[in-house]
Amino acid sequence: MLKTSLISVAALLGFAGLSVADVPKVATDIVPVHGLVARVMQGVGEPSLVVPVGVSPHHHSMRPSEALALSQADVVFWMGEALAPWLEGAVEELAADARVVELLDLEGGLALPFRQGVGFEAHDHTDETAHGDDHDDHSEAHGDNHEHEEHDGHEGHDHEKEHSEDHEGHDQAAHEGHHHEGLDPHAWLAPENAMLWLDVIAAELSALDAENAATYAANAAAGKLEIQQTKAEVMASLSPVRDGGFVVFHDAYQYFEHSFDIHAAGAIALSDASDPSPARIAEIQQVVAQKQVSCVFSEPQFNPDLVATVLEGSGAKTVVIDPMGTGLQIGAGFYPALLKELGAAMAGCQ
Repeated sequence: MLKTSLISVAALLGFAGLSVADVPKVATDIVPVHGLVARVMQGVGEPSLVVPVGVSPHHHSMRPSEALALSQADVVFWMGEALAPWLEGAVEELAADARVVELLDLEGGLALPFRQGVGFEAHDHTDETAHGDDHDDHSEAHGDNHEHEEHDGHEGHDHEKEHSEDHEGHDQAAHEGHHHEGLDPHAWLAPENAMLWLDVIAAELSALDAENAATYAANAAAGKLEIQQTKAEVMASLSPVRDGGFVVFHDAYQYFEHSFDIHAAGAIALSDASDPSPARIAEIQQVVAQKQVSCVFSEPQFNPDLVATVLEGSGAKTVVIDPMGTGLQIGAGFYPALLKELGAAMAGCQ
């Protein structure tokens, strides 16, 4: 009797182990993408995170555990090489047998070009595009193992190299004089994109794990509703900043501005890869004075002394915000929390 019971327990444990093993192993690049995948996988499994919390996605040396997550992945969800150029080779080499979904390359998403200059004008929506409309001349085909069976139109992508690691050798003047070209990669800050991606994530996971397909679809639907509700709340709270009156440290918030009908007056730095030149600081000081800027949004990793220099004599306030949501709890509730945190910080800096 005891022997029979032990065999039964072992069989049950073995069955449970097989069930867990059948859940796809998922790797994600940045925390916002991890949050969306975690929402779809809620109650089924947990995705792995390759770019740790608080680390810039533009340059990172993977730890062994992060490389292992890529090598073991059945599917990889990442923004794309426009945001993390160093990761492209790692994905191709370590996740060669995985399904790979490059979110910036998906059709139907909101795609905005980089803004130029120090000061920004109000939104010109004629320049916005949906992915797929401007990718007809793709020249680099994905490898056979990276085909998206659900997204055949995404097999090629002529990647921009604006954030590549060779910028590290440029001197300050050259860097400040460089014009960003192509699409702004901070697309996760548009709720419209996040909702589209939830459906894509659910479809990709369902293709690998049909047994849990209904759960993935239900989670994606619930996640989209949560984002819609959060967007409405944040939209209502941002009335005080709808007329502008703020600048950002680096231009990472264009998608958020577009979605919530606000716009920054300018950016202190061209990117987060280097400090702004004295000439650029002088220009942004003029923008602050001319446009009566009341608030500057900095980020945790940036030098507060630079912000103080820009604000000198203006009377404007400064608030620290973060497009990556550093400090927020990662997991299924991350994305709505990120929108709320950004909205509250912007609304409160008046």
